[in-house]
Amino acid sequence: MTKKPGRGGGKKTVLTDEDHEIWEHTARSLSPLKNTKGYVLEALEGEDAFAQLFAPKTKAKQHGKIDTPVVAQPPVAKKKAAPELNPFDRKNVRKLKRGKIEIEARIDLHGMRQAEAHAALIRFIHGSAAMGRRWVLVITGKGLPSRSRAGDDERPFGEVPRGVLKRNVPMWLAEPEVRGLIVSFTEAAVEHGGSGALYVHLRRG
Repeated sequence: MTKKPGRGGGKKTVLTDEDHEIWEHTARSLSPLKNTKGYVLEALEGEDAFAQLFAPKTKAKQHGKIDTPVVAQPPVAKKKAAPELNPFDRKNVRKLKRGKIEIEARIDLHGMRQAEAHAALIRFIHGSAAMGRRWVLVITGKGLPSRSRAGDDERPFGEVPRGVLKRNVPMWLAEPEVRGLIVSFTEAAVEHGGSGALYVHLRRG
């Protein structure tokens, strides 16, 4: 590096070829600092300057607003849909009728109120499945129409509605609460109650 006289008697600094080579070599070896937009170190010394330069950025609170931490919610397990009921095998009806397939348990809901009968049926199905039973009988009563003593003129031919349990029990057996335990069900043979009872085939445990 040399100095030549400049205008006004001052000396002008002139870089030599060697100076240029040193500068280019130094420039190539430097990497620009990241995330240092507009940082100015104002009269800070030593560790204070570096602490301010590299301190993590924090967002200013707006009007007293408090940041609420986001809590990750655990994944919700999807419940498996209960399997559909299958048609009852008519061969099994004949075997049950003839005693070749043993009825392992039975429940008589006849005479119960709806809520009582529903609860008793659900307990019976769950209990039978837990004990490994496969063939059970549910007695609903036939609910045959009968002559009404009063108000005969209000119903055709004086009939009262058929049995509530006879109508509701098949729907209860198809509910998801017990449907997964049942293969199929059907009306029982006359020997076991006919239209007033149902054969229920339970799944293997």
